[in-house]
Amino acid sequence: MNGNSYNLICAIRGPIILITVGVLFALDHMTEFSFTRTWPAILIVVGLLKLGEHVAGPGPTPASSRREPDFRGDQ
Repeated sequence: MNGNSYNLICAIRGPIILITVGVLFALDHMTEFSFTRTWPAILIVVGLLKLGEHVAGPGPTPASSRREPDFRGDQ
């Protein structure tokens, strides 16, 4: 995989965690499952996202995306 996959995983990390917490609170209110029994799902989701980052490979380094200026004067 490449840096684009890594960037995608980093970009969706926050929304995925918020959705997970929202689903767990909804389960707390609508079913017999309480949040105190389902909160480990947050750890599982965070672990899966970290695993996805590892599989995607290292992110792009800031220095590799920047061009050095050419001060030689010839173009």
